Order: sequence, then structure tokens, then C-alpha cells
Amino acid sequence: MDFQNRAGGKTGSGGVASASDAGVDRRERLRQLALETIDLQKDPYFMRNHIGTYECKLCLTLHNNEGSYLAHTQGKKHQANLARRAAKEASETPFLPAPQQSKVEVKKFVKIGRPGYKVTRERDPGTGQQALLFQVDYPEITEGIAPRHRFMSAYEQKIQPPDKKWQYLLFAAEPYETIAFKIPSREIDKSEKFWTMWNKDTKQFFLQVAFRNEGRHDDLPPAPPGMQMYMQY
Repeated sequence: MDFQNRAGGKTGSGGVASASDAGVDRRERLRQLALETIDLQKDPYFMRNHIGTYECKLCLTLHNNEGSYLAHTQGKKHQANLARRAAKEASETPFLPAPQQSKVEVKKFVKIGRPGYKVTRERDPGTGQQALLFQVDYPEITEGIAPRHRFMSAYEQKIQPPDKKWQYLLFAAEPYETIAFKIPSREIDKSEKFWTMWNKDTKQFFLQVAFRNEGRHDDLPPAPPGMQMYMQY
């Protein structure tokens, strides 16, 4: 805005702007800013009439160009009408309760006891590698359920005092109780020598655990008292 040659001003310095001049300058700056940031195509109240001028459908005002309309949208009248329209729409909108979240049904099974099992110690005659073969019988297993297994460290279980020499192998299948076997805490050979099989016809689950050779092992250590330990998750 040029403040030169105004009453009360000195040549070479800014003059004293009147309130009306400052208002014109403010509206012009708002118009330029709005032209750069506002997309009129998305304004529901912007309309071009048949004679080429622009109308504000909210305030029922006429404007000669887009800049004039944008300057109007930044004014108090348009902002006040926007607030009144929002309040009216909010009061007319019926209260809708929040939709209820669908509950995930947790399957519950009545435990029928511990499954039968058999543990066989194995040794590879060529390499001397030792392994354990587990057979767990689930004759009354729930339809569509497959047995599961996982390893648990001695520090994760809460049944016996932790001993780093041992780890636990758990078997689970509904509706049977979960059973766990206490086995040596040695590195497991995860090659083809580690395998599982679920026989759906005989309802028997097989799992073979082979231990990596770590120096000389004359034999698997004897089972401690209560090697077959039972627990529930």
C-alpha cells in the first residue's frame, strides 16, 4: 500500500493512512491470500449467475468477480452466517447412538483330562546324534482343531524353580489339558530331522526333536523327578 503524498506525511516517508485506507488494504491482502489457497469449485455457496456476476447463496450477496467474493468470505457477515448454519444443522440432526462393536466370541471348552502319550529316545548310528520322538493321542479332539506345540524356557514357566539346564515342550489341543515335557536345554536341530505329523485318522500327533551334537554326549541325561509335567495356559 502506497502511503506517499498524504496529509500529515513527509516527502520520502510513509504517510498517515486513514482507517478506510487500512481497511481497503486489509481486504485486498485477504483477497489475494484467498485466491491462492481456496478452491471455489468446492465452495457450496459460490454460484455464477446468468449475467456473469457471482453470488453468495449463504448471504445472498452479489459480487463482480471472484476476488470480491473471496474477500466477502473472509468478512464477519459470511463467517457469522456460517456459524449460524452449522448450529442449525447440528440441532436438526437426530442423535444417533454409537454403533455397537461386534464382540469376538471366545471359544470355551470343558477340559476332559490329559491325553495319552509315548516318548521314544533315538540315536543316529552314523553320527551319534540324539533325538526324542513324541507321540500324543487325542481320540476326542474337537472337530476342526489341530494340535499345537511350542518350546518354553525354564524362566518362562512358573511351575518349578527355573533351571537353565532344562527347557519345556508343550502340547495343546482342545478339549484336552495342555501337557509339557521337561527336556535338555540343548540347541535344537531345525533341519529335516525336526518334523511334526498329525494323523487325522488315528488322532495321533507326532513330533521329533533332534539335538545338535555339542562335544561328546554319551546319552541323554536321565529324566528328573516328574519329567512329565502338566500345566495349563
